[in-house]
Amino acid sequence: MTTSNQVVAVIADIVGSRTLGDRDAAQRAVPEAFARADRLAGVSPVRAGWPTVGDEFQAVYRTWQDAVRVTLRLPAVLPEQVRLRLGLGLGEHRVMEDDAAGHRIEDGTAWYRAREAIETAEARGAHGATAFLAEDADLTAAVDGLVLLQDHVLGRLKARELRLLRALLDGATQAEAARAEKISQSAVSQAMSRSGATRLIDLDAALASSSGADGTA
Repeated sequence: MTTSNQVVAVIADIVGSRTLGDRDAAQRAVPEAFARADRLAGVSPVRAGWPTVGDEFQAVYRTWQDAVRVTLRLPAVLPEQVRLRLGLGLGEHRVMEDDAAGHRIEDGTAWYRAREAIETAEARGAHGATAFLAEDADLTAAVDGLVLLQDHVLGRLKARELRLLRALLDGATQAEAARAEKISQSAVSQAMSRSGATRLIDLDAALASSSGADGTA
């Protein structure tokens, strides 16, 4: 049986995996991080993140907003030494079930674009870069620019700032986040504002409101 629809395919690979002290642990951590990021975002993926071959992983989301919101959370829930390169492709998604056991092949323009996007991310040379590609050039420019800026802010966050961002994205108040870190609420506010993380929180809220407004926007 073959099914087809418009989704966002995500391809991820571990950056510099061969230099990690425990590559197997890093590979196990990635699907767990996708599942945790999905829960934190309140997103129901079409297919939750799963390993494919080696250091590559894939996932499928209903909208680009859902996919971007999950990628925002991944650095905050991954082990500190594990960084991902991500390609997001909006397009057609075909699932061909081979047999009753559920073996299947996934195909479609979403996957072709995700593959091209991850090649773009790799060419950027950043540790943990993300790229987005859709058929619509204007949408590609807008969303790819958004994830590029998101990567820039995330890449500059210190470990404590990432923990604070994760807590606030999960619905904690600044006072609750401050207590967990044993710092003052004003220190949380200053850290989030200074690092640019406050803007990511605002962006996340806007994406949550707009996700699913139509099939692609």
